[in-house]
Amino acid sequence: MRVTFEDGGGGGGERRDAAPEPSARPLGRAIGRGVRGHCPTCGTGRLFAGYLAVAPACDICGERFSGHRADDLPPYLTILVVGHVVVSGLLIGERLYQPDVTLALAFWLPVTVVLTLALLRPIKGGVVALQWALRLHGFAAAGAQGREPPSPTRFDPPPPAADSRPSPSAPSRPPQSPE
Repeated sequence: MRVTFEDGGGGGGERRDAAPEPSARPLGRAIGRGVRGHCPTCGTGRLFAGYLAVAPACDICGERFSGHRADDLPPYLTILVVGHVVVSGLLIGERLYQPDVTLALAFWLPVTVVLTLALLRPIKGGVVALQWALRLHGFAAAGAQGREPPSPTRFDPPPPAADSRPSPSAPSRPPQSPE
């Protein structure tokens, strides 16, 4: 016999007042779709409206992307990957062939530019899809129905407690000194 939590037991039953679990968003599939530039929800719509400009919403399923905050992570990851590839290649090439500096620059500078431009968009798509899958930032409230995420509010500190302000009618007493 199982005694449920509501009946004073330690478990075995589900709590009825628990919030319903949000629908699953598979992480690997979402990132794969984002890397390919597709909507992380349906996999067919476009994620980007331009080279790096994220579309406001999916043109197929209506998922809103306006809540994404990719910021500096895609360039950071791009620099990390390209830097490792280029520096490793440069060091190996220097060790094996000892090329002239101008030849090395003539080869490795274009490789750096091409790799950077080729990887930046897929990495940004993967970061936006990662945020979607983990329900980060504006993706927490938005769903496939295209609901608008809650708008951020400005922080207004609470007013001080009523008893901490001296009233204008009461005379203020100077602090008493210990004798």
